Amino acid sequence: MMKLGNLQNHMILRDLYASIVVFFVALPLCLGIAMASGAPLFSGIIAGIVGGIIVGMASGSQLGVSGPAAGLAVIVLNAIATLGSWEAFLLSVMLAGVLQIGMGYLRLGAIAYYFPVSVIKGMLSGIGLVIILKQIPHALGYDRDFEGDLAFFSPDGESTLGYLVDTLYDVSPAAILVTVISMSILLLWEMVLYKKYRIFQILQGPLVVVAIGILLSYLFDEYIESLNFETDDLVNLPVALSIQDFAGQFTFPDFSHLANPEIYFIALVIAVIASLETLLCVEATDKLDPLKRVTSTNRELVAQGLGNTVSGLIGGLPVTQVIVRSSANITFGGRTKLSAIFHGVLLLICVIVIPGVLNMIPLASLACILFVVGYNLAKPSLFKAMYELGWTQFAPFIATVIGILLTDLLKGIGIGMVVAIFFILRSNLKTDYELFHEKNDGVKKIRLVLAEDVSFLNKGSIGKALKEFEPDSWVIIDGSESKYIDHDIIEIIRDFTVNAHIRDINVEVIGIPTLETKSRYQRIMETRYGRPDSPAVKS
Repeated sequence: MMKLGNLQNHMILRDLYASIVVFFVALPLCLGIAMASGAPLFSGIIAGIVGGIIVGMASGSQLGVSGPAAGLAVIVLNAIATLGSWEAFLLSVMLAGVLQIGMGYLRLGAIAYYFPVSVIKGMLSGIGLVIILKQIPHALGYDRDFEGDLAFFSPDGESTLGYLVDTLYDVSPAAILVTVISMSILLLWEMVLYKKYRIFQILQGPLVVVAIGILLSYLFDEYIESLNFETDDLVNLPVALSIQDFAGQFTFPDFSHLANPEIYFIALVIAVIASLETLLCVEATDKLDPLKRVTSTNRELVAQGLGNTVSGLIGGLPVTQVIVRSSANITFGGRTKLSAIFHGVLLLICVIVIPGVLNMIPLASLACILFVVGYNLAKPSLFKAMYELGWTQFAPFIATVIGILLTDLLKGIGIGMVVAIFFILRSNLKTDYELFHEKNDGVKKIRLVLAEDVSFLNKGSIGKALKEFEPDSWVIIDGSESKYIDHDIIEIIRDFTVNAHIRDINVEVIGIPTLETKSRYQRIMETRYGRPDSPAVKS
């Protein structure tokens, strides 16, 4: 009992440490996505709190962390412009949540199971590389791109490569110094201190990085004017001067727009895209889980729906499960859903109590933490392992990676799925039948054995095989091993059997009840000598 209690306490402690790291990662992401969405900054914080506490408690995912998603930023921006007000948009968010709850109860979460492992692993690696590329400007002090942006093209039309080039012309010495110190600490922690001393297993490196970042920010501001950070280089959290100010940052939906059909269309779009992103993240998170637990996708849809309903009611952005936060949670020791809940509680407490301190955190410090997260998602060993599995696995994997790098998450997944389907179809076309050459009683026969499942996609290859049989051939078409034969295939075989005599081809069909025939040779022999199993023949 004592050992069990110690284990539980250890896991809670790990979850607490992980939640603090996730909190620091989530804070600028919430603000950045809100800014990119054209929404009030505090709406991103509300979504982060709801995603942590509400979704965290309702979800069956032990490691997934929810919050505002960059994939919805453009949709939110356009939706607010279309509806004409933020309050009207909140109504769409709330209704999207109701739709997601319905989708969960209708058991539509099973969609997640139709994404191949190669595509999911490609998604993880692609996001890892995107995180690294997107954080390089922040690490060097160029903070024009919003935190949480995962798309190749930002809303302002600038590309990831464009930001990297621009970074070279606008480098911040203060950010570089913070980055060098932060990366040195993280590497020293991971490679030396963590392995040698127990105290460094308890105290997490990212927490030290953030603390030193705040200290350096203060010292630069007070004593070294030449190294002052600009506002864009730091976390920029709205500061409420009183309880009234804090309460005033919450907004409620405008229910007078219920008669507007655009409200429902936008709600449907949000529900579908948010659900898809969540299901993809659930699959990816389960793949990363050290304990290999499986999340109920239907329950997750209900949890996300509850989160969006609440977020829309109190003035928050739409929420989804987010791979950046989820992978950070796993990387830094999270083991149960408590870490997601704790991070939401921390967001709530800290924005009330210490917003001024949080606004001293350099984005360069957080960039270094995300470098670690990105590397863990896109390790070179994973690319090597996928390559060794062959092109049927590697091609969809690398296509997904490149697609995400050059477009965005959903489009990249779509590209990977197209490549995966191509290889599935190609494999299917290759394995639709087998040919065997036999010799029975001095007669040469060709046996065409159909595969277990023969669909209309096999129509071309089977039709070609039937056309290539030479005159005077004896062909046996064997469907006895097939569980399913499409009607189109049956029609091709029927046409072949009807017209085979024109080419002097003897045909037998076995294992296909609607088409079972005897060859012309068999019919002639039975006419002359009787059936093989008849008493006359046996005698």
